[in-house]
Amino acid sequence: MTEDVKAQKFSTLFRWFDQNGDGSLTHDDLRQMTELFEGLAREDDKENAAAMRNAFETWWRLLLTHGDSDGDGQISRQEFIAVMKADVTDPGHFEEAVLAIVDALMRALDTNEDSVLSQSEYVRMYDALGVPPVHSAAAFRRLDRDGDGSLSHAEFRTAISEFYLSDDPEAAGNWLLGPLDRAD
Repeated sequence: MTEDVKAQKFSTLFRWFDQNGDGSLTHDDLRQMTELFEGLAREDDKENAAAMRNAFETWWRLLLTHGDSDGDGQISRQEFIAVMKADVTDPGHFEEAVLAIVDALMRALDTNEDSVLSQSEYVRMYDALGVPPVHSAAAFRRLDRDGDGSLSHAEFRTAISEFYLSDDPEAAGNWLLGPLDRAD
């Protein structure tokens, strides 16, 4: 059961990353994701845009180095799920790839320096990243653990960590990209 939960989450992530929808991930797919994320930063916020770009490049190198089992320069869904479970979620790799993106994203979005995202900011962010507002609004309600109407940096980091690391099918972070029961 727990392996199925992670496979579902990573399959959802794969669909999100597969920007051209061809069933495999390429460097171009991750570059397009990078551009979406960078587009959330203000034009003059070069530091956070660069941090996100560098983290996505780290992630791509991890996928290619540890996941491209057939050496074709592309990552299939099965390769992606395997490398996510074994390597990307390794604590050192997770911090330098996934959480580095989260931290730069929060800094970029926190233009008023209040250290939180409102529901409208959160929904707008995920809408720009291609996640339907109906899913991100539902996710926000689950992720706002203290019920104060905003997500702190810590709450957002917890949600991301749950999505990638938790075996619990009921973990709130599982909702980041929408429901997991969607068909592949």
